[in-house]
Amino acid sequence: MGLIISVTNQKGGVGKTTTAVNLSASVAVVEKKCLLVDCDPQGNATTGLGMDRSSLKAGLYELTLGSASEDEAIRLTAVPGLSLIGASGDLIGAEVEIVSREDREFLFRKKLLPLKDRFDYIFLDCPPSLGFLTLNALTASDAVLVPLQCEYYALEGLTHLLKTLRAVKKGLNPSLGFAGIVLTMHDSRNNLSVQVEEEVRKHFKEAVFKTIIPRNVRLSEAPSHGKPALLYDIRSTGAQSYLALARELISRGGKKYV
Repeated sequence: MGLIISVTNQKGGVGKTTTAVNLSASVAVVEKKCLLVDCDPQGNATTGLGMDRSSLKAGLYELTLGSASEDEAIRLTAVPGLSLIGASGDLIGAEVEIVSREDREFLFRKKLLPLKDRFDYIFLDCPPSLGFLTLNALTASDAVLVPLQCEYYALEGLTHLLKTLRAVKKGLNPSLGFAGIVLTMHDSRNNLSVQVEEEVRKHFKEAVFKTIIPRNVRLSEAPSHGKPALLYDIRSTGAQSYLALARELISRGGKKYV
């Protein structure tokens, strides 16, 4: 039985999609069958894995609303062992359609839970906001992984995010856990990065992954080539960091915190 993990942060620009794409690719490379679900209407995870959104006939929108089957929505990627349910252009209007449904918070759950028998890990790349798409992702998930940029405002927003997660756990998904925090965009030469790391580790202790994702040019370049970093430049520090993060996540064995 696989694990469904939402990669989420209500603040944009923290490395959320970069983490979702590169972590899922890295988990697949270390021989775990993996599925990435692009829940963000911007579709950056979809294009980041080399998929043309304009030619995507079936994705999360079509699967959720019943116009496509699981097999029609799931696409193989260039990374062996990694599959994708992409975000077609129609996902932009999904929240408007979802809001009138009685089961509006549970639509993803109904479609994704049966896939746990087919994959070891299912990662959901969430939008940088708390709308119905994000609520659906959190309701469908076993755990939440939070990428946290090593800057002051990102740290300030973490408290609000954790309040949201507790509210979802209380009202929609009692089994939702906290998979941990991964520090991103870290610059060891920057005193603020070091201070943020110290503060986060002080408060959240072992919930913070030991692996740190540094600022890295190759990580920034890879999406424009439609590749995760390990296909673009596996020797880069960014690619190697996500491989280390994948191994650390797997070694935790689904442990939850907070």
